[in-house]
Amino acid sequence: MKVLMFGWEYPPHVYGGLATANFGISEGLHAQGDIETILCLPKPWGDEDRQYARIVAMNCVPIVYRDVNYDYVKNRIGNLMDPNDYYRYRDHIYADFNYMHVNDLGCMEFAGGYPGNLHEEINNYSVIASVVARSEEFDIIHAHDWLTYPAGIHAKQVSGKPLCIHVHATDYDRSRGKVNPTVYSIEKDGMDHADCIMCVSELTRNTVIHQYHQDPRKVYTVHNAVYPLSEENAAIPRPDHKEKDRIVTFLGRITMQKGPEYFVEAANMVLHRTRHIRFCMAGSGDMMEQMIYLAAERGIADRFHFPGFLRGKQVYECLKQSDVYVMPSVSEPFGISPLEAMQCGTPTIISKQSGCAEILTNCIKLDYWDIHALADAIYGICHNDSLFHYLQEEGQQEVAQITWEKVGAWIRELYMRTLGWK
Repeated sequence: MKVLMFGWEYPPHVYGGLATANFGISEGLHAQGDIETILCLPKPWGDEDRQYARIVAMNCVPIVYRDVNYDYVKNRIGNLMDPNDYYRYRDHIYADFNYMHVNDLGCMEFAGGYPGNLHEEINNYSVIASVVARSEEFDIIHAHDWLTYPAGIHAKQVSGKPLCIHVHATDYDRSRGKVNPTVYSIEKDGMDHADCIMCVSELTRNTVIHQYHQDPRKVYTVHNAVYPLSEENAAIPRPDHKEKDRIVTFLGRITMQKGPEYFVEAANMVLHRTRHIRFCMAGSGDMMEQMIYLAAERGIADRFHFPGFLRGKQVYECLKQSDVYVMPSVSEPFGISPLEAMQCGTPTIISKQSGCAEILTNCIKLDYWDIHALADAIYGICHNDSLFHYLQEEGQQEVAQITWEKVGAWIRELYMRTLGWK
């Protein structure tokens, strides 16, 4: 089975959780043994792991004809794409796009990540998707999140092949219900055109059914997973903080959706009982400055650290330095970071309003707004060695069973149903 997959980010260039999930799904599908994935990315850098998918660099796919020789093409894009693919795609340009801004190869450039002109880049990506869909052979289309839904729709219209969309988050989650009408319309359009909708949690599935008015019969829950720690990350030592201050960590986007203010308020309550705990708020976001001021207002700035956005090995170093990991999200479609924390042997507290709460047992679950319960849980883990070691050991064993290979098997099953092959 061949899958034409549209993604937006991919390791090692990580801007958010979408990269981690995209890689894990590609790995899980590859493990099935009979699935070939063609993964389209707006701006790959050439250092991506390509063992699980054939990556198509959308910024190297021509939409305007240019008469260029092979050596020139190889010199320009050879590290990203086979020059023969460039000419194959050039043969499938389907309209006159001379009015669009293209480079010397007739290709559109992408900034990568989430630039200020994101909506323009989404549109450009979908234009290129039609060229790719005309050029490749595939059985089914898989589009990740609202950024790639227009591309998935174009590919379906061109090929007549069924479209699966993957809902990693909705604007309802990001905005606490105050949706951006443009984003909502793109999300709903993708869902309306989809033959199968995969949601990262039952929480998200219910949002898709009730807020986007989708037929429950085509909406499925596909929980995320976590891949095993690399040797390098597994070798990072866990310091013993028995004689030192304990460390409690929040790691994620510092935005309204993630509930950072509840973390600060709970920290304030804990620090009224003990001063031997330090709090780390790792990440970046539009509420970061507000949280720095809130910590100062509460008189706990000397116990708070804001290291900024972490990536790669830094994430695992932070998690292993921590005695407690907290994710107090207001509305979290899934949340992979608690699984990563438990993998590192860090006892974890999550909100009941998170998708991962549906599959995790060996962690503490509470309502995001209950800062009294959160403060008690933090204090309890930091001062009760038996509780700490129980959550540490049982948590590690639990997440070891939550694999992308199992996720890949379920997605393959949904592909088969959608194609009518089963």
